[in-house]
Parts: sequence; structure tokens; C-alpha cells
Amino acid sequence: MCGIIGYTGNKNAVTVILEGLKRLEYRGYDSAGIAFFSDKGIEVIRCKGKIRELASLIDAKTVSSTCAIGHTRWATHGKPSEENAHPHRSGGIVVVHNGIIENYLQLRKKLSDRGYTFQSDTDTEVLCHLIRDFADALPLEDAVREALKEVKGAYAIAVISEKEPGKIIGVRKDSPLVVGLGDGEYFIASDVPAFLNFSREVMFLDEEEMVVLTDDGVVVTTIDGTPVQKEVTSITWSPAMAEKGGYRHFMLKEIFEQPRAVSDTIRGRFSLESGEINLEEFGLSIDAVTGIRKIFIVACGTSWHSALIGKYMIEDLSRISVEVDIASEFRYRRPLITSEDLMVVITQSGETADTLAAQREGKRLGARILSICNVVGSTSAREADAVFYTHSGPEIGVASTKAFLTQVTGLYLLAVGLARVKETLNAQQARDLLQDLLSLPGKIERALSSAEAIKSIAREYFKARGFIYLGRGIQYPVALEGALKLKEISYIHAEGYPAGEMKHGPIALIDEELPVVILAPRDALYEKMLTSIQEVNSRGGNVITISSERNQDVCGLSKNCILVSDSNPYLSSLLLAVPLQLLAYHIAVLRGCDVDQPRNLAKSVTVE
Repeated sequence: MCGIIGYTGNKNAVTVILEGLKRLEYRGYDSAGIAFFSDKGIEVIRCKGKIRELASLIDAKTVSSTCAIGHTRWATHGKPSEENAHPHRSGGIVVVHNGIIENYLQLRKKLSDRGYTFQSDTDTEVLCHLIRDFADALPLEDAVREALKEVKGAYAIAVISEKEPGKIIGVRKDSPLVVGLGDGEYFIASDVPAFLNFSREVMFLDEEEMVVLTDDGVVVTTIDGTPVQKEVTSITWSPAMAEKGGYRHFMLKEIFEQPRAVSDTIRGRFSLESGEINLEEFGLSIDAVTGIRKIFIVACGTSWHSALIGKYMIEDLSRISVEVDIASEFRYRRPLITSEDLMVVITQSGETADTLAAQREGKRLGARILSICNVVGSTSAREADAVFYTHSGPEIGVASTKAFLTQVTGLYLLAVGLARVKETLNAQQARDLLQDLLSLPGKIERALSSAEAIKSIAREYFKARGFIYLGRGIQYPVALEGALKLKEISYIHAEGYPAGEMKHGPIALIDEELPVVILAPRDALYEKMLTSIQEVNSRGGNVITISSERNQDVCGLSKNCILVSDSNPYLSSLLLAVPLQLLAYHIAVLRGCDVDQPRNLAKSVTVE
């Protein structure tokens, strides 16, 4: 989950790398470093802490380098420290690495026996020594190839050598790596935003591919040296989309981008007149839908909560059986999945290691794979049979917000489309559901107008030791998501529960100090949720109710109340999520937490 970037061209490479590292800091931020060619050879500067600490050590104006690599780290092997920060070097070989070398202990012993000395606790350092071991007799590309033959694990690496100035070698296996093409300049990075200010023309490396960047251009081969012709993709994101745009934090900006993000997700994907969904957007034909025996949805974290909401929608509307798995557990339970099944993979980045492993297992077992993804050209998108892009734009804040809403929006479209083919919805019913969807962005805007009121509620509870979130039916996953947002960015322990489970244990936690967030839209379970409110009140708990505008009466039963626009039960889940995001955000700010880069977390979990 680290971020790597490399550059060779006619600009000041150190400036380019530092800017790129700032844009990659969401991938890791416990240490950072840079290596660049100078008249002294390769200079390496590293430090513990964030990119600003690294930048303070470098006077970029005095550096005239045109080739450099950089790294921002999320620790896997070895604690955060200068010694464990990347880049690592062995003689004239310097490496940055994202991933995990599984057999590094064996390699470390082997190299130690050969006389190599280790300066860090990382697994990456073995790569430097291995490459150096071959580089004395071989060109850099061949030395990297030979070294990687001995390596087991996941990696995206960038390698430079004092013997070959201006050249960068990049290789990927189970970790993302993308190449940027400019005018006489070339980039390599873990993610597109790293160089978006300089280039929008990119090539996404596939598994076990190597790229060589020099002043003369870019050459891609497999690790064993077979030439590869790569397609060039144009990125439509503007550089401004990856900037804060005047907001205090990326997370807040992304919360307020949600009306636009949902609009972009639905645009051009259905006909309101006919009530038909363009199933080609999901890679499905009518025959393919009628042949589906069962749907499996796999995801991690926030995307898993989206999947749980999707299960409610798909089963209720289309009457197709849906099974939801946490991706990290899927392939370890011998899933009963066949060629008659559709497997839906949900991932914001398209690079989550556990989700990719589950996707590949589903593919091996013969299922048709549909990826619901935000990042064009990501590994999940390329390896799937079909991909539904959410088009929400870059999400930089570690705690996911707009990705959640757009994933659920995509699942809503899928549910309606399946139901039309299965004839469990008629055309008018579908038109009504799609009309509700068209009005959703405006309703999200109105939900966002409660930000100041939510900030006032946050002031009452930001010192709380714990929270409980309660929901029923399709709102239960929303309760899970609200609790996760609070945990992620404020470090307050929070748990989401089905409201009906309160009497089976969690009710013991309620006292006069415990805030209980209750999701109570006007739906078939509204009366049940009123009972839950009374149960909390009778035990002295502090009720914060998120409800619909028609439910003004619920405010009289709650210490705090936030109302959102009315909608159908499926889309109410999205409207209720918005105040939960804002509540978590304002509590985290009041507690002085690092909202965009919470401790111990990184945006894309690219290691298992």
C-alpha cells in the first residue's frame, strides 16, 4: 500500500517527484524518500514522517537532476523509521517497492551468507542486494529479471543504477503500476494522480510485465523478455479534480462532490421513457441474465457495505438469489460457484489485493465476472469479463465517501435492469424507480445543507468513548458504514448493529454517556425503529436519529434529529449515509485527527 513514482525527462526531476509523492500520500505516509542522479552518482534522501518532512530536507532549486524515483511508505515489514524508509540501495543499485516479498527471510539469510550487510528491517532491501548480485555481469534489465526469478510475493518496483544514468526499470506483479507518456518525458507510478499535472496519456502494466524508461522512450516486455504492445489510454480526469479546491480536507471535498458523482454514474445508462437499463454497461445480454443461477458479490471495507445494500436491492427487485462475501474470506471457504453464476466484484481502486484474489478464484471456477470500479484501466477492470465504471473521479481521502454512493447507485441500476429482464418489474414500476434516481443528486444536495447542524451535534459528542449505530433491513449496512467512518477517522470505537439484535446483547452497553445513532426512514420498518428509540431512551442513552422529512414526529423522541429528503427505501440508504459521513468528519476535526490520512490506514490495500 505504498506509493512509488519515477521520472525521466527534461524537467527538474526532484520537483516532479516531490509533487507526485504529495499526490500519492494517501497510499502511505509514515516515511518517504527520493533518489536522484547527480554529478556525484545517485543521491538518496529519506526520512520518517510525511512528504513535507522530506521536502524540508531538499533544496530542489539547487538540483539539476532529470531522472529520479521516489516513495511514500505504509509500513508492512519494519517500523516507520529513516532506516526502513525507501529508496533502499546496495552499491550502485537503488530500489523503491510496493508489496510484500514472502520469502524475504530465506533470501536475507542467503545474501547474508554471501557477505551482504542489511541496514533495515524491510523485505525490500533483499531486492537491492539480489539485483546488485547480478548487475556486476549483466545489463540492468537482465539483472532485474534474474533477481525476480528468486522472489516470491507481490511487488511493483522501480530500479535505477549508477552504471546506467537516466534509465528506470519498472516491474509489476500483484501490485499496480502505470506509465505516463509525455513530450520527451516519461513517468512511472502506483496511480495516475501522481503525474496527472504532466500527462494524461497512460499505459497500465499487466501482471509480470516490465517497462524500461529512458530519454528515447518506453519499452514494455514480459519479465522473461517477450515484447508487448500496450494500448495507450487517455485519462479524462482533470488535474483540478485531484486538488482540494478550497476545502479543508479531501474527504470534505469528496463528500460535497457526491451530487456530481452520482449524476456522472447514471448519465446515459438508462431510458426513462422505456424504463429500460442499458445492460451492455454491465456486459450483460438478455440471454446472459436469464441464464444466471445465482449472484455472488465480493468486496472489502466500505465496498462490502455497498455489496450488502446491493443484495437487498437485487433480491427484492429481481428475485435472484445473492450471496455476499468479504473478499479476504471468499477463496478460503471453497465457494460453490459455477459457470451459471455471475460474480460481481466491487472495488474503488481496482487494485485491492484480497478482492483481486477473490476475482481470480471466481474466474478459475468459471463464473462470469463483472467489476464495479472507479479507476479506468485498473487490474480488476482489465481482468473482468465486463466493467461498470462509476465515474466518480479520483478519491484521495482514505475514508471512502463518494465511491460508496456511486457503487450503490451502480447496484441500483443493475437491480432494476435484472428485474426488467426477469419481468419482476413492469415498465411503469421501472420508470418510477428511475425517476427517483434522477432526483437523487438534488436530494443529496439538500442533505449536505445540514452540515452546520451536524457540526453542532458533533460538538456534543466528540469526546464520547464509543458509539452504537442501529438500522434494520437495507439500513443495517448503512449503520455499519456510519460506524466504520467514525472508527476510521476519529479513532472512537463504534459498532453497527441490526436494531432487532439490541436485546441480544448490545443493549447492555447503553447508559447516559453512550450516543446511539438510529436510522429511521419512513419505510415498512419505521414502527420497529420507533420501538428501538424508546428502548434506548428508557435506559438513558442519547439518541441521534437520522430520518426522513415526513417523520418530523420522530424528532420529539430524540435528543438530536437530522432529516433528509424522502425517497424510495433503496435510495433512502444513500441519503441517510450523507449525514453519517458529515458527523464522522466533524467529530474527527474536533478531536484534532488527521482526517485524510488516518493512522495505520492507506487508501488502496494492495497487500494481503
